[in-house]
Amino acid sequence: MRILIVEDEIDLCDSIAEGLRIDGYAVDTCHDGEAAFDLVTSESYDLLILDLNLPKMDGLDLLTEVRKQSKDIKVLILSARGRVADKVLGLDLGANDYLAKPFHFEELEARIRNLLRRKFVQEDSILTLGNLSLDTVKRIAYTKENELLLTRKEFALLEYFLLNKERVISQEELIEHIWDSNADSFSNSVRVHIASLRKKLKAELTYDIIQTKIGEGYFIRQEEV
Repeated sequence: MRILIVEDEIDLCDSIAEGLRIDGYAVDTCHDGEAAFDLVTSESYDLLILDLNLPKMDGLDLLTEVRKQSKDIKVLILSARGRVADKVLGLDLGANDYLAKPFHFEELEARIRNLLRRKFVQEDSILTLGNLSLDTVKRIAYTKENELLLTRKEFALLEYFLLNKERVISQEELIEHIWDSNADSFSNSVRVHIASLRKKLKAELTYDIIQTKIGEGYFIRQEEV
């Protein structure tokens, strides 16, 4: 999942980004409202973590403009404005959640997981397909009783496949949602990581769960036909 953090406290912004990258998310950052608006309108994000006290464009103004452009992106306000009136206004303008500063990082992680599950109408934190399971809270994947030893990028790819198991996913979409803005869309990084993930899954499941549809992308299937 790809996240944009908009926070003008640079140390706090970097700290949140580092923690979320350790969790396996692709994270971009910026420090003012205008730059954030440019990114949201030119890139594809699953979640926007938004401070309200921003230079150049206030966070609530940014939220208003973002909602004119996209109804799908999830927005989590992270702000020192803790008054009920500020929370109500933020939610009324289209935010999906509001967390007041100071906060515990573990709570931020839990709220992010909840928002991203809601995007895909996913009620359970355990994603499954046949004998394959992925725990979005513990950040582990396993088949029956065997845990899969996946890299963070492999885990993110598998999670995205399981959240979108009803459709074919293009390489471009994977780059947009699993890699950050520094990714080279012309590199073979997607193919390399998928090849490695396929090898690990096939060793456990005895069949190739990730399939390629030539000219379109990749899809995941439950069992060999």
